[in-house]
Amino acid sequence: MTATLAPPLSARLSLTPKTTLAGLLDGAWWPRSRDLAAELPSLVEALEGNFGRVTRVMVNPTTWPVVPHKVPVTGHLVHVGWFTEQDPDKLILLSYTVGRCDLLVIPPETEPAAAARLMDAAALPGSVLTAGVLMSDEAATGRGMRDARNSLDARSRKEARIGEDSWETDGGSAPAPLRHPVVGSRMIPLPGNTRR
Repeated sequence: MTATLAPPLSARLSLTPKTTLAGLLDGAWWPRSRDLAAELPSLVEALEGNFGRVTRVMVNPTTWPVVPHKVPVTGHLVHVGWFTEQDPDKLILLSYTVGRCDLLVIPPETEPAAAARLMDAAALPGSVLTAGVLMSDEAATGRGMRDARNSLDARSRKEARIGEDSWETDGGSAPAPLRHPVVGSRMIPLPGNTRR
């Protein structure tokens, strides 16, 4: 039996457009896992068209459970180094052609809406925000959105309870049957009721 390997998924990557405005980040990368050996090949392959051959990658080991020394990429090996002083939310790639590429690393478990906001923010030309600042700003935005959603949910539940209470106290039961059914514009008395 021959096992067929699925092709690797493309890197989820957002790069700063080419411009004269230099910023602190060159974009963002949203890996699918914290397995650096599995994630780096697709990232490096995606970047080599723009940045030339990537030779080294630097990470903070607090973000990655295992930091391999070398990662095979199509046609060559990429050397991986780690520095605890480096921003844990940033990855640095070095190439022969461009030199250095600094990327915000979005945690794999990030919700898609938050990841999209982070990818857009990291790719802004001329931005002076660091990876750590972007992540803490997004955490505050996420908290604010959750708090607003929870407040709205609580208000909706309260309004629903008030509506139910007023329904019960404001005649929310079925209306009493009509004493005189209306047919057209005339009132027709019911049998047994001689008065109008």
